[in-house]
Amino acid sequence: MTLFFAPQINSYKRFVPGSFAPTAVAWGEDNRTCSMRVVGHGPAKRLENRLPGADVNPYLALAAMIAAGLHGVDNELELEPPLEGNAYESDKQHVPHNMYAARDLFGSSAVAKEAFGQEVVDHYLNRARIELEAYEAAVTDWERFRGFERL
Repeated sequence: MTLFFAPQINSYKRFVPGSFAPTAVAWGEDNRTCSMRVVGHGPAKRLENRLPGADVNPYLALAAMIAAGLHGVDNELELEPPLEGNAYESDKQHVPHNMYAARDLFGSSAVAKEAFGQEVVDHYLNRARIELEAYEAAVTDWERFRGFERL
């Protein structure tokens, strides 16, 4: 569901160790290095999904969270123990580091297809394709400067 949590090319630039943005698919108690964080005490205890950035469509992000949660409940998936320590240095699966990887995971996700239907999945795969094609066609200042350095 990362494609809904990180919908822009630049969304993935924050998923780096040491940034307090998550890089590991893990949960922890008051652990900002995990993608899911349980924080608070007593009735104020809550779950925080740390993957979505300020650039998300909140409706799609919330729908993806609900779909993932229902998948876990419906399939009685067992919750693994909380990650203790630095998730950046853990051996946990990593959050996709670019839109290419997120697109591929989303396109092959049975959970996404079941929750949203093939037409919706195809629509957002097409959106990702359009974004990636525009990104690949752009010539950045860095590329220009780098090209002149090499001439």
